[in-house]
Amino acid sequence: MSHSFLPVLIAALLAGTATAASHDAAYQAYQKGDYARALPAYRAAAQKGKPLAQYNYAMMLWRGEGTPVQRDEAVIWLRKAAEGHLAQAQYALGLLYENGERLPRSQVDATHWFLLAAQQGHTDAQTSVATQYFLGRGAPKDMVQAARWYLKAAEGGDVGAQYIVATMYEKGEGQPHDLAEAWRWYEAAALQGDPAAAIRARDLGQRLRQAGAASRP
Repeated sequence: MSHSFLPVLIAALLAGTATAASHDAAYQAYQKGDYARALPAYRAAAQKGKPLAQYNYAMMLWRGEGTPVQRDEAVIWLRKAAEGHLAQAQYALGLLYENGERLPRSQVDATHWFLLAAQQGHTDAQTSVATQYFLGRGAPKDMVQAARWYLKAAEGGDVGAQYIVATMYEKGEGQPHDLAEAWRWYEAAALQGDPAAAIRARDLGQRLRQAGAASRP
C-alpha cells in the first residue's frame, strides 16, 4: 500500500508555508533523515491538533520511520488528520477503506472520504470519486457525476482523466457528444506522453478535418 501515500515533504506543501513553519523543527529533521528527532516533534504537534502534523506522524508510524511499524496507531492519527479537513489524509483514508487495509473494506466509506478530498481540489481523489460514480461502487452509478469529477481531474492535469474525458465526449457519455472537445482532451493527454491518446487524437483530428472539408461549399 506504499503507493497510497505521498512523501511527508509533499504533504507539508499541501497546508502552505505558514503551517509547515509551525513545526519547522520536525520538517527539517525529517528532511535530514533524522527520524529520531522528527518523530517526537511531529507527535507533539499532532497532539496539539495540527492536521498536517497528524498526517506526517501517521505516515512515519505507517512506514516505521524512527519507530517500529505501528499501522493501527497510524490509522488513528490519519483519521484525526482527515477529520481536520486535510485533503491528503482524507484521500489516504479513502484508499484504506477501498482496499480493506487496517479498516473494514467499505466502498461507501471510501467514496465519502474521496469526495471530501475531491471537493478540496485533490486530483487523485477527484479521479477516484469519479471512478466510484462510473462503476456505481459505493455510490449510485451516475455518468454525469463521473464526467464532472473526471473533468476536474483532467483540468488538474491528470493524464488518465484526460483520456477518459475525451472518450466520454466522443461517446456522449455523461457529457454532450462533442468530437472537438474529445480531440482537445486526447491531444492534452498525448502531450503528456500517452501513446494511445496520441493515436486517438490523430484519428479524430483527421475525421474532424474531413467533416470540415465536406461541409464547405
